[in-house]
Amino acid sequence: MILRQNQLTRRGLFCVAAAAASQAAAARFALGQEDPASLYLADDVDQAVDKGIKFLLKTQRPDGAVADRGHDVAMTSLAIMAMASIGNEPTPETDKGRAMAKAIAFVLDRQNQNMEGYFGARDGSRMYGHGITTLMLTEILGMGTTVEQNEKIHGALSDAIKLILAAQDVPKSDKDTGGWRYTPSSRDSDLSVSVWQLMALRSAKNDGLDVPGEAIEKALAYLRHSYASPIARDGTPRDKISGFSYSPGTHHPSFTMTAAGLLAMQVCGQYESPMVSGAAEWLLQHPPKQNERFFYYGVYYYAQGMHQAGGKYAEQADKLVPEMLLESQGGDGAWLARGGEERNVGAVYATALAILSLSVRYHYLPIYQR
Repeated sequence: MILRQNQLTRRGLFCVAAAAASQAAAARFALGQEDPASLYLADDVDQAVDKGIKFLLKTQRPDGAVADRGHDVAMTSLAIMAMASIGNEPTPETDKGRAMAKAIAFVLDRQNQNMEGYFGARDGSRMYGHGITTLMLTEILGMGTTVEQNEKIHGALSDAIKLILAAQDVPKSDKDTGGWRYTPSSRDSDLSVSVWQLMALRSAKNDGLDVPGEAIEKALAYLRHSYASPIARDGTPRDKISGFSYSPGTHHPSFTMTAAGLLAMQVCGQYESPMVSGAAEWLLQHPPKQNERFFYYGVYYYAQGMHQAGGKYAEQADKLVPEMLLESQGGDGAWLARGGEERNVGAVYATALAILSLSVRYHYLPIYQR
């Protein structure tokens, strides 16, 4: 019964999002900004996103994986989220739908998830990949091409969530309690890994799956400890403008972690938190640069988080992100990191995150909806 309700809910949300996207496109057409012959491909962002999706489809292997530099399950999951973020569904009627369904089938192959429910072992993506894959499955729950595939998604999710909850409960120091790190047995935590697990749990809870509220609260407590400002006795940060750091106790915010913390707090409904307003203001004063150490990773969080913050924050991000990403897209439709550690991860990684960053205008995925 729960599975059927989730199917209806997910497809219903996609229909609502599709209607909103159509209305936005119609408005642009009415203003003379769209050609009726290509209603969804009239401006530069739509065209860039379409080219990016075509690159991902061209990269797909016969076994369904969408990956070019390893971490096959995690990269395929990012690619599926990118396709879903602009309204694609895994249906047999279109090339994109068939490719998406094939990619989901690859992720669900039993050899990619071990007996403990872990997705990060076989492809070497560790808890990063596990969180990404679990989040992807929560977002497409009920959208499988068959009842059997939906049942597989549900079963894989149940095991994946249990593993996240067990990893959170591994004994840790006070400052690391509530978070996650590289492996399910890690006894420390960092914000970068933790945000993926928190978003996966939050999305799963939205699906009606068994996620204790206590787990979300513990993760939120870890997030608050990661805010790079001393906390006053009343629980509020002493600095009105600050950001998030990689680990608690480090009072040096970074662009990537501040963007990640901002989105994570919003996903958990903490829109009125002073840490949300402080982080949004910090990002307003420290916008992304092309030479960021983890540019695509940070811009993905920045685009979604600042858009949700609204007002001057959304205005800056909605203008800056397309400018930066359209300028850096390759002729084949791919994005590729120019330097730093991201350059070794591959074009699928950068392209999927770039599409997710540009997808704020479509708002199909429920996890990014306020």
